[in-house]
Amino acid sequence: MKVSTGITVTFKRPDGQELQGYLATPSHTEGAPAIVVIQEWWGLNDQIKGVADRLAHLGYLALVPDLYRGKSTVEAEEAHHLMEGLDFGDAAAQDIKGAVQYLLQKTPKVAVTGFCMGGALTLLSLVHNPEVAAAVAWYGFPPLEYIDASVIRAPVMGHWATQDAFFPLAKVDELEQKLQVAGVKTEFHRYLAHHGFANENAVGPGRIEATQYDPAWSQLAWDRTLTFFGRTLWPAS
Repeated sequence: MKVSTGITVTFKRPDGQELQGYLATPSHTEGAPAIVVIQEWWGLNDQIKGVADRLAHLGYLALVPDLYRGKSTVEAEEAHHLMEGLDFGDAAAQDIKGAVQYLLQKTPKVAVTGFCMGGALTLLSLVHNPEVAAAVAWYGFPPLEYIDASVIRAPVMGHWATQDAFFPLAKVDELEQKLQVAGVKTEFHRYLAHHGFANENAVGPGRIEATQYDPAWSQLAWDRTLTFFGRTLWPAS
């Protein structure tokens, strides 16, 4: 198991409430852009901390807000219960916005990325956070009526699984069209994969049925993501 290298930080939401998160910091912070990383339904666990650590190793400040307030699980039933108890609107407009504002105190360019539930919240957060410079959603979206594409200013990349039993491809197509019609710079990629294909824990008999890690597709999606962040967050050379 990889050892997490980040620290726990406390920051404020716009309404003044305090929230904690996991902050991973690159070796050179001067000029480093930042990324808010949004958890899957499991909570703030080692896997999502590892995503933040990976981004920090690549030169980004990375902050994972603790949306479940200290709770996490490996059981699907409990994860579903925790997700059902989360106010998505409040998380997008307050928790994630607070994380974005915290990072904007350190750097002028902040992006948002998230996986599954976090993918849905990534898209929702764009409605409430015009300051966000770029966003990458991984195999997750909210009910499309909650996405006011007319107010989204950031370019959006999406990674979708053609065999996803939770987020059907027809809705991905509908989302893509909605964003494009509104003039959002949109770059969607579809992979011959199952839900959770970039989560290295989605392997073996312990994984949720209909999820499956795929290292090849995961690497390709990460390569595309890093190229996208390089283009949207770093100053042109």
